[in-house]
Amino acid sequence: MAERISSGGRWEEAIGYSRAVVAGPWVLVSGSTAATPDGVVEHEGDPYQQTLAAFRVAERALARAGCTLADVVRTRMYVVHTSDSEAVGRAHAELFGDVRPAATMVGVGGLIDRRMLVEVEVDAYRG
Repeated sequence: MAERISSGGRWEEAIGYSRAVVAGPWVLVSGSTAATPDGVVEHEGDPYQQTLAAFRVAERALARAGCTLADVVRTRMYVVHTSDSEAVGRAHAELFGDVRPAATMVGVGGLIDRRMLVEVEVDAYRG
């Protein structure tokens, strides 16, 4: 049976999703942004800080599942402005430079809130 982890974010209930799902050895963390649970977007206009904040949201979900960033095997980064890819990549390297998960960065047309510049997902393996 899968375990579902909530962060209390306002969109979880409205959209019907979990921050993370633990299925066997896998921990799958939903798209995370620099938004606080009450919807305030932190670091408006700063893709580097938004990326760090988004991965910290994912990291808290991982911790609730008994994982750390060292357990991450795949990351995905959805970037509104491809010109921000260097800043987003720099933040990713700070957190995952030693872990070196499989990673994807994709330019997207927009996110659910226009102030959001990046959304991230992580998959971890509890071996």
